Amino acid sequence: MHQKFKDLLHEYKREVFRTEHDHDNAGDIAKQCMAVTEEILEEKFEYHFHKLPDANRVEVVNMINNYVREAVLPPVVEKLVHRQVVLEKRVDALVHLMETLMESLSAPA
Repeated sequence: MHQKFKDLLHEYKREVFRTEHDHDNAGDIAKQCMAVTEEILEEKFEYHFHKLPDANRVEVVNMINNYVREAVLPPVVEKLVHRQVVLEKRVDALVHLMETLMESLSAPA
């Protein structure tokens, strides 16, 4: 039984490694990340001023807003989404491991 658990754990580790480093999975993960990233960036977020600002200040705020949306935000969101997709795949592998372990424990000896 100890050897079976050891083999199942090894299989889990291999699956996680394969998911994170295989070129086919990397392409799939990248496609998922880009789809989610585009969906997030398409959301419209607006800043509302509490007091009416002067025209110069509004122009500067709009310039900063546009720069952040177009240059800063996309790589940050993409990195966060990539991490989320990889963690979801690891959790799926862990669920599979737990199901297999429970089946092994419940099987008659």
